[in-house]
Amino acid sequence: MVASMTAFGRSEDKGAWGRAIWEIRSVNHRYLEVSPRLPEDLRALESQVRERIAARLGRGKVDCYLRFDAEEAASSELTINDELADKLIQACDSIGSKLPTSTPTALDILRWPGVIQREPPDPEALSEPLMALLDSTLDQLVEAREREGDKLGRMIEERCAAAAEMVGGLRERLPEIMAGLRERLTKRAEELQVELERERLDQELVLLAQRYDVAEELDRLETHLAEIRNILQKDGPIGRRLDFLMQELNREANTLGAKTAHIDYSNTSVELKVLIEQMREQIQNIE
Repeated sequence: MVASMTAFGRSEDKGAWGRAIWEIRSVNHRYLEVSPRLPEDLRALESQVRERIAARLGRGKVDCYLRFDAEEAASSELTINDELADKLIQACDSIGSKLPTSTPTALDILRWPGVIQREPPDPEALSEPLMALLDSTLDQLVEAREREGDKLGRMIEERCAAAAEMVGGLRERLPEIMAGLRERLTKRAEELQVELERERLDQELVLLAQRYDVAEELDRLETHLAEIRNILQKDGPIGRRLDFLMQELNREANTLGAKTAHIDYSNTSVELKVLIEQMREQIQNIE
């Protein structure tokens, strides 16, 4: 199945262990580049996060964010920084006479940053719920990438069909085009009042046909288009293979345009390159 590299997933959950939010964003990239951003106390889980993402995604620049709040954890224990609290109380006493109506309460002291200290979260104990939530977020991300990839795949198939129709139409006209070239050569010789022997004329026509023959280019174009359709049906990362085929298609379209024996060659070359560029732009988004 075709998958896009651009998507977003978000999951949130809470329990006795606390409250967590995972957010994952992925955009285009040549390879898989994972950038986890976890709270400092949970950095020990980074290797697990990388492994889980790498197991689900093949390409893309992936930014993964975890927001964790232990406020709701039932087992969370509070400790008081007695040294800091004592200093704050002494400071309040020293200026108490100057501010008699503003005597701080115990709650004011507790609200001072650093007075209340919480036990840091235990990464090992939190690993199971956080990784389960990460998997749920990855499910969302993968589904979004597949939905977008399905749209990209249909668009590319439509462009392939249009390109194949152009190639087939030009192939059908080849005998007519070559007959026209023969007529033009004969007419030009008559205008110049040059008498050409039948054998010499046939030789010139053979050389001309070889010079302007595009059958091989058309064959390769059809082969590449068929391979693109085949690749679109495969699973796994296919973006790089499709990008390579776009280069090959463009090369054949340029060769076709260089053989300017007939306006149809040039027109088909230009139209093909427009379709190829449209496909190339979208393929940059495919995993």
